[in-house]
Amino acid sequence: MNSLITIQGVKKTVFGTGSIDQIGLECKALGASRALLVIDQSLSKTDTCLRIQELLKKSRVKTFLYPDITPEPDPMLADMGAKLARKEKVRCVIGVGGGSSMDVAKAIAVLAKNGGKAFDYIGVGLVKNAGLPTIMVPTTAGTGSETTLTSVFTMRATKTKGGINSPLLYPHIAIIDPELTINLPSYITAYTGMDALTHAIESYTSIQAHSMSEVISLKAIDLISDNLRGAVFNGKEIRFRENMMMGSYLAGLGLAMSGVGAVHALAYPLGALFDIPHGIANALLLPYVLEYNYPGDIDKFYRIAMIMGKEGDGLSDRDIASLAADAAFDLAGDIGIPLTLNEIGIPEKAIPEMAKSAMKLERVMANNPRPMTTDVAEEIYRLAFEG
Repeated sequence: MNSLITIQGVKKTVFGTGSIDQIGLECKALGASRALLVIDQSLSKTDTCLRIQELLKKSRVKTFLYPDITPEPDPMLADMGAKLARKEKVRCVIGVGGGSSMDVAKAIAVLAKNGGKAFDYIGVGLVKNAGLPTIMVPTTAGTGSETTLTSVFTMRATKTKGGINSPLLYPHIAIIDPELTINLPSYITAYTGMDALTHAIESYTSIQAHSMSEVISLKAIDLISDNLRGAVFNGKEIRFRENMMMGSYLAGLGLAMSGVGAVHALAYPLGALFDIPHGIANALLLPYVLEYNYPGDIDKFYRIAMIMGKEGDGLSDRDIASLAADAAFDLAGDIGIPLTLNEIGIPEKAIPEMAKSAMKLERVMANNPRPMTTDVAEEIYRLAFEG
């Protein structure tokens, strides 16, 4: 366990069904009467967007819509959003949607006050000054971006991914309303939920984990594994949505405190090279990485397997720990996640390049509970290709 514990995070969280009704009041509490609303293209055409705009208008907050966010966003989206924020003299940036919208919103907020381009800040600790206040409103139970200090971008020209990482990106307010996920399609519920489970498991087993992050991450594993099937198959049932949103939020807190590991590192090349959504990449790779990782911390993987419903009668702790991967396979299969790289169109010949690319994410790989090498990364990809 890491003996040095530092706790930072989102400054205020408002959680619960109907909590979106507070958005105007929270914006005004930040001293903002002009706000930039950052939202993806499809969500901008929904009642959710209209409702948020009306709530802000009711609180006399003038809203400027930035509806250009696409999956796996390019840094230029943040650059253009910051230009709009400065032009309209906004005093708050609101990110609504999944991880892409919230990540871009956080980047816009710091660019509006620091200048330069988003690409200039990709790395660790490169943001020097606080940005505009931010409010994050997740509409999926998955990314946890409403809790983290990171904005992730895809540089398609170089086929790489990278993040702006700074405590100055922690949101000022997170408004988490499970009601906003009621109409989320089942396939998005499935892969975003598995993304959240990946955050929870990797933060729990990270070598940077500590007593506080472990409690939070373990509870997230419990909530997500117990409720994801229900949210996928009976998504109108609010209790499943509430538990998934809490699980995703806690997983994000755990991620912010202790980081993630090899699943994320191996997932990044799938997005950078083939535009596979981050949640799908994590969901597909999670079971294969767990198969490799469990000997690195038998006790923790034992707990994961038991929490996820695997029986342990007559088995050794090591054998039970190995069942964590089976539990992840079962959950992914039940909810319709693709189980092989071949299914999502990844060519086998790309595996060596992906392995080398993944190993460049040294800071992420360093958190993994079992050491990773290029050869091991390649072998995991091959197993994931074949199934």
